[in-house]
Order: sequence, then C-alpha cells, then structure tokens
Amino acid sequence: MAALPTFISTSEATHQLGVSEARLHRMIEAGEIKAASISGETVVSEASIRKFHKQQPISQPTGLHKEDFPEYKKYVHLKGKLISLRVAAKAYHIPPTTISGWIAREVISVISQQGRKKFLPEQDLAYCAEIYHERGGQGKWLFNTDGTPYIPRSGKVQIPI
Repeated sequence: MAALPTFISTSEATHQLGVSEARLHRMIEAGEIKAASISGETVVSEASIRKFHKQQPISQPTGLHKEDFPEYKKYVHLKGKLISLRVAAKAYHIPPTTISGWIAREVISVISQQGRKKFLPEQDLAYCAEIYHERGGQGKWLFNTDGTPYIPRSGKVQIPI
C-alpha cells in the first residue's frame, strides 16, 4: 500500500528551505516545489522539500568555517565594523534583495537595527561580496548554511591551507 503524501505549512517550508515566503511562492509557481491548497491554506509537499534538498550542492568538509577561508581572512581589518544594508548594497555593488536573502538564510547576521535600518558586520559582507562577484553574481546557491562557499557537485573542492 502506498503511503499518503504529507504536507507542511508554508512557514515550516520557508524555514526548512531557508527562503522568504515570497521566494517560496515563486518556487511553487515555477514548479520547483509542489504545493496544494487545503481549506484555503497553502501547504507544501514534504517529499518535494526532500527532493529539492537532494538537488542542492554538497556541504564543505566538516570542521571548516568561513573564518578559515583566505577570502574571509583578507578582510580582518573590517572586523568589528558595522555597515547598513543600503550602504553595503551601494558600496559592494550587490542588490539589497541579495543581501536580504543572505540575512534570511543566516549567512550574515543583523548586529543591530534602528527602525528599519539594519546594520551588518562589514567583514562578513565584504567576504560574501567577494564570493558573489567571483561567481559573476550568478548561481542560486553561493553559500552553505554555515556561510562557507558551496562546492558544486561537478566542481573542484578547494580547502584552505
């Protein structure tokens, strides 16, 4: 007997995928994630989430942290400095929505907030900007959840020395 499909709420799906609610709905509309409407509420297929995760890049070897990478170390002079999201977007030539995505996926943390203005650690931002520009601003997955650059399944592994 086949198992019945299971569904989760959109808020749980956004948490598991590390995306915003808007991004989840775009993924559903694009057919990347399967969803249904039950009693007027959108629910997401758990199998679809698992399948999506299997398609994602592998993580870095255990024990490595973004702080171990030379790209991160070269910005040590920015350690402890804060930069607002809007200023960072202009200074590093990155769309604010991209930076917001890094915040949502916890690649970068918001250190403080004054009203709607968010302040980020500039060392983390400079590091992420370098990876972003190095890869031509392209690629859906630039970082693993721990902030290390992802290793494409077909790519070469570069372990910092």
